[in-house]
Amino acid sequence: MCQMRRGVLLGILVCFIFVAVLGVNYSYAAESKTSVNAGIETLAETAILMDGNGKILYEKDANKPLPPASVTKIMTLLLGIEAVENGRIKLTDNVSTSEVAWRQGGSQIWLEPGEAMTVKEMLTAIAVVSANDAAAALMEHIYGSTQAAVDAMNNRANELGLKNSHFANVNGLPTPDHYMSAYDTALIAKEAVKHPLYMELVGIKEYWLRDGKNWLVNTNKLLWWYKGADGLKTGWTEEAKYCFVGTAKRDGLRLIAVVFATPEPRSHIRESMKLLDWGYANFTAVPVVEKGGVVDRVKISKGTEREVELVAADELNLVIPKGQNKNLTKNVVVDDHVFAPVVAGQKCGELVVIKDGKEMGKVDLVAEKNVDKAGFFQVMKGTLFDLFSITQ
Repeated sequence: MCQMRRGVLLGILVCFIFVAVLGVNYSYAAESKTSVNAGIETLAETAILMDGNGKILYEKDANKPLPPASVTKIMTLLLGIEAVENGRIKLTDNVSTSEVAWRQGGSQIWLEPGEAMTVKEMLTAIAVVSANDAAAALMEHIYGSTQAAVDAMNNRANELGLKNSHFANVNGLPTPDHYMSAYDTALIAKEAVKHPLYMELVGIKEYWLRDGKNWLVNTNKLLWWYKGADGLKTGWTEEAKYCFVGTAKRDGLRLIAVVFATPEPRSHIRESMKLLDWGYANFTAVPVVEKGGVVDRVKISKGTEREVELVAADELNLVIPKGQNKNLTKNVVVDDHVFAPVVAGQKCGELVVIKDGKEMGKVDLVAEKNVDKAGFFQVMKGTLFDLFSITQ
């Protein structure tokens, strides 16, 4: 009889545990279904919506490699602009057109062999009307040949951590072994928006070339049709269909939308706007600190100055679902020992934002200025001052 009772009790206990576990699993499953992807669909074969910090808000087969058409040129532009920024070329330099550049075909500004334009004009032609001839001419000017430029593009892709992209030319004309993924494209765009010259060029709506003889109109209609839109690049070939990477910024919230292989004219613009609309409807930016904003101070050992201000190395805006911006805490973590000499921009700590025990974002804290190493007598003076302060 006792054994029977124990058996019944054990059965009840097992059932209770089973129901409890089932309840937990059901709750977890229900929670998982309520994801950021809910309530949005796209005709694009692959797509992604990313914020300016690199957080994925929506994706659809985002790592699938596909032909990118002229979206390729977001990397071409990045290399060109970085070459200007590091002093390798100047915006006023003249770029001569080779026969290789002249023969590119597709979207172009009809450069003639031997015709010269400035670096800025070539960059503008690439950014505004996706000129294949300008892309080839500029890359030849920087690297000596388009093949060397392609190698540089693939090296830069590796530096940015791209896993599903490979470049075989500088402009995206159909060729084997040339592909990008939506996620990789968004990562390039995330880097691009950090460069003011880049955003200046891709934000140009209209441009007069050859002393006003040629009128260039940007293929990115988001610049006219979408509030806050300021870039980036369209693409189309029969193989790739319609592709687009676009970005906009509203109320401190930077969003990047990428769609590949949409079916019909302007569908790439429409699908991108759909993603952006959804993003701005569901997420908000919480400003934490501006780039260069003073956050803390750190003591310097054996320096000509006893401490230096720490500033944010970059802007930090948290992107979170609307209505969930409570319970945010800021933690400043500063190095215990910082010895002179200190170089302006040297990392000395981090500002970390926590919500409900989870890290939501962080930014490096860097020295605001240089601090030289102190001489012997200055170090002794500081030591005596510290000793006197302690005894007080």
